[in-house]
Amino acid sequence: MCNFASVKLHIIQPMKIYKFGGASVKSAEGVRNLERIVSQANDNLVVVISAMGKMTNALELVVNSFFNHKPDLSDNIKAVVNFHDSIISDLFPDENARKVVNASVEKLYADLNAIVSNKPSLSYDFEYDRIVSFGELLSTTIVAAYLRHRAINAEWVDIRRCLITDNNYREGNVSMEISENLCREAFLGKKLSITQGFIAGTPTNQTTTLGREGSDYTAAILANLLDAEDVTIWKDVPGVMNADPKLYKEVEIIPVLSYKEAIELSYCGASVIHPKTVKPLQNKQIPLYVRSFINPSEPGSKICRYNQHLTLPPIFIHKKNQVLLSLTPRDFSFIAEERLSKIFGILASYRIKSSLVEMSAISFSLCMDYNEVTFNKMIEELRDEYEVLYNTDVELITIRHYTPEIAQRITANHLIYVEQRNRLTARFVVPV
Repeated sequence: MCNFASVKLHIIQPMKIYKFGGASVKSAEGVRNLERIVSQANDNLVVVISAMGKMTNALELVVNSFFNHKPDLSDNIKAVVNFHDSIISDLFPDENARKVVNASVEKLYADLNAIVSNKPSLSYDFEYDRIVSFGELLSTTIVAAYLRHRAINAEWVDIRRCLITDNNYREGNVSMEISENLCREAFLGKKLSITQGFIAGTPTNQTTTLGREGSDYTAAILANLLDAEDVTIWKDVPGVMNADPKLYKEVEIIPVLSYKEAIELSYCGASVIHPKTVKPLQNKQIPLYVRSFINPSEPGSKICRYNQHLTLPPIFIHKKNQVLLSLTPRDFSFIAEERLSKIFGILASYRIKSSLVEMSAISFSLCMDYNEVTFNKMIEELRDEYEVLYNTDVELITIRHYTPEIAQRITANHLIYVEQRNRLTARFVVPV
């Protein structure tokens, strides 16, 4: 006879994904705050972490010095080391505890120095990925060590061994097929895993990255591959807001957004969500929460499948550091599909993405992110066939769910270079 009273049911907790950006771990206090948030979570948690603070920018200086043989290489590396050592000293005042984390961190410093002690390859993008990736490797190593120091059993996972991409350096394309089994083996069945955002690896163990600000995308891919219950992105804002509080006095949190609306906002330049993040979640109907690491008890915003009509306020997005480029064929021929294909091919070769496109019979205009070096190289190539005009220092203003009155008020004091409107969205390219 079976004694049902003695049977214990082991309920498997659904997996959750937390993502912490650079702003959340830019200091020792930030890491302590992360520990407080993580300690409140149940088991089966994967924590994806970006480089600390502005460390990606600092490592980009290292890449440029190394690749271009500049004399400030050692100073730039020293700045990276000093920044992390300062946080470690604050987090681990006990010398014995500090020795443990320093052993791991110094191994990473040695690996970085080994790279830059040799001559760079001919591929800037290859060197970029293997050097900039140290930001995430260092941040996760320090955070995992601190959690263990606080008696939280955190396992450090090298995402490069399980999230596999092609060798399209600086914007690797993830192989979901190859990555799925590797990620499930690396993360399932563990109470707490600490891993890196933004970076990945190739089948031949080369380091790649997923594109600037790609840690949100990492969290979304892992959620898809691991069938997670949900993803939470911890930000320094209380949720998805209808405007930047630094630019507007009266702002409000948007409590619920559909996947479609979130994709539209990210495409328009909303910085709260990386453009690639939503699709892997939408594919498996996994909700995404945007919450504040400053006030973690607040509910924040939820992005999910939402078929009912949502009445949303006007949403204002300002995308700065743009350039407006206008092309006219020198032979005055029409801008037809063949020309468009060639223009976009050139853009793709320089990894430039357009934010806004407008065309007439014999001219074609684009608003895009401005990188002086890349842009100037592209312009030289385009000048063979086109007359080229451009304005730097422009801004793209997007008003989603606009009214004519609001659009007039926002643009009243601006010279407008380009204006586009449809039923829901008004967009204006204006000088800064």
